[in-house]
Amino acid sequence: QVQLVESGGGLVQPGGSLRLSCAVTGFSFDYYAIGWFRQAPGKEREGVSCISSISNGDGSTYYSDSVKGRFTISRDSAKNTVYLQMNSLKPEDTAVYYCAAGPIIGSRWPTGLNEYDTWGQGTQVTVSS
Repeated sequence: QVQLVESGGGLVQPGGSLRLSCAVTGFSFDYYAIGWFRQAPGKEREGVSCISSISNGDGSTYYSDSVKGRFTISRDSAKNTVYLQMNSLKPEDTAVYYCAAGPIIGSRWPTGLNEYDTWGQGTQVTVSS
């Protein structure tokens, strides 16, 4: 069964850190690009970061301007897991965070929501004092 399961969300104070995990099961992890998206109340879902496929791309990492320098995406192929390390968190980072997998050929940014065909259930991140 193809599945993505996020974990690691929670409540953190401004300036704090969280690490989100996206566990991938049911398909060949290395053939897919994995993206992190977020959706705040009343706003559209937006791309945060992406790591391209190792087999169909070069494993490059990408970030939106709003998180560049603060967030780091990485993958552990042995564990079939992608991580999003989030540092220097701001209240505007508050959102539900989703990971998604897509059979994207090559390495590029940005990538559209419709390029991802498998989504996790989301994990809430709240940044507040």
